[in-house]
Amino acid sequence: MQDDLLVVGFDLETGREVHISEGPPEWWKRLGYGGTGQLVCFYCFHGFEAPTGTRVPLVTRGRLGGKVRRHFAHPPGQAPAGGHGPETVWHITTKHTLASWARTRPGVARVRLEQWTEVRDRRADVEVLLADGTKIALEAQRRLMTDDGWRQRHRDYLRQGVVDVWFWRPRVHFYSVSKREAATSLGRPHRQMGEWWKAPDLSVYGLHHPPCALDELERVTMPLGSLGLAAHGAVLSEDAHKRVLDSQREVHREAQRRREDVARYAQSVRAAQDRALRAPAPAPPPPRVPAGTLVCEACRRPLDPLLAKARRHILC
Repeated sequence: MQDDLLVVGFDLETGREVHISEGPPEWWKRLGYGGTGQLVCFYCFHGFEAPTGTRVPLVTRGRLGGKVRRHFAHPPGQAPAGGHGPETVWHITTKHTLASWARTRPGVARVRLEQWTEVRDRRADVEVLLADGTKIALEAQRRLMTDDGWRQRHRDYLRQGVVDVWFWRPRVHFYSVSKREAATSLGRPHRQMGEWWKAPDLSVYGLHHPPCALDELERVTMPLGSLGLAAHGAVLSEDAHKRVLDSQREVHREAQRRREDVARYAQSVRAAQDRALRAPAPAPPPPRVPAGTLVCEACRRPLDPLLAKARRHILC
């Protein structure tokens, strides 16, 4: 199923968006088409590709575990011509799914949709309040934005003590509505050049997250439910986190081996230098004498002709 075919419901009685995962099919059938009619298409009612206030009761299609995942749909012949805009569908569905997911995370105290920051300069798609007081803004962004545009939004959140986590349209985290999967990219290990083991941050020499600028990337996909939330933002799934940790441990082991090799070599050099200092001074070489000069056969120094018969000095 394509993301663009999904529909978000709107409960006229409660006045809020609803997602099909929030209740059993029988419940939605009682509220939708053929029932009370209070479950209508969110987009039609709010004026997307239809006059504002248009009420189109929804039907429930698909089944749990079937080839087509359960979803809301317009009754036959009642969808706007050409359907709803894919950007609208993806954004509203994603933010609602993210809100539902956030409510299931440990340590989450409150989840609200479309909340302004305190100075009202940014409105988070989903505002999450953790039990420790940390505020997290979950942003669903279908279109990739410029670096400057993202940095401005990030700085606005940072200035107000809000941790911002971004979920982008598939092609930080990417999100697929139809598969209910989140994806992110791990930075591949940097090349080990020079005395890399002396670097203050060894993490970049293994798989690392988030990746650095210009890194070669490895994409990992995980069910949305396997992601966690913490004070610093989204937490990788256990499998992805284990892969990163295993890679980091191997990097630290290799760095330790390199340090030990360097230490052993330095120690061997020092030992050789110490042995050289302790060794006795070598005997001076015998003096050079002109050819034909009579020399002592023991010390090779010139020999007095009187000692020619003995062929050596008296003390030699």
